Amino acid sequence: MSDAIAPNGASQSNAGKLINYLSLIAIALGLGLALYALVAPIGVWLGFWDFRQGFSLLRSAAPFALWIAGLGLVATIAGTVGAYSLKLGNNTSLTTYALVATIAAGLAYSVPTAYRTTDAPPIHDITTNTDNPPDYVVIAPLRADAANSMIYGDSRNMTPERLTGLQQEAYPDIVPQRFNESLEVVFERVVAAVDQLGWELVDASLEDGRIEATDTTFWFRFKDDVIILLTEEGGETVLNARSLSRVGGSDFGANAGRLRELFALL
Repeated sequence: MSDAIAPNGASQSNAGKLINYLSLIAIALGLGLALYALVAPIGVWLGFWDFRQGFSLLRSAAPFALWIAGLGLVATIAGTVGAYSLKLGNNTSLTTYALVATIAAGLAYSVPTAYRTTDAPPIHDITTNTDNPPDYVVIAPLRADAANSMIYGDSRNMTPERLTGLQQEAYPDIVPQRFNESLEVVFERVVAAVDQLGWELVDASLEDGRIEATDTTFWFRFKDDVIILLTEEGGETVLNARSLSRVGGSDFGANAGRLRELFALL
């Protein structure tokens, strides 16, 4: 009886070792890639290099990320099968770590991919009023050293007319918002929305119907500035807004997305 069981036990042992090795390789590669990808934004945060170099580092990691994530997924599945079908209980921890490594590698791929959006036009200035874009007041001095001008359409290979056309084609829903409530009520709602969105409130003037705020992106600490103007027209409160990046030729749709989030809350 023992001779009959031994080969089966040896097979299970070999299978367990193979799964362990596969999991360890997946963990090392997945977490290593994730740490490498983290170097890109951390270097930007600490001022070691600019966002362009950060993008370059992320893009260099992307081609390997899917392969490593695939290896991690195989290790995770093999470990799960081993734990429940072959009764290899000692594989459970490594399987869990392999899953974590798979997710880490997937993130290392997805983050740079998000910055390669193909359907976003090469613009970084979005406004509900393209004929008379709101002008920054309190934020203006804070943009003194910004690469992007506050003058609408004043960027490389751009004119106000071309910028308007590109925005209206890509984001036709970015239009003035109208409310039945009084200006004072809408003003308070906007201030609350700015807080809920996690933007830095720079100035809020009820007298001028103006709110200015700055949103700092997570990965590369981009600062995009928002101004919101409220006016009363025919018994309604009209909201116009503008979101403008301080750096970068294209915002990958971030400014339009930011205004959409604001409008959704309101």
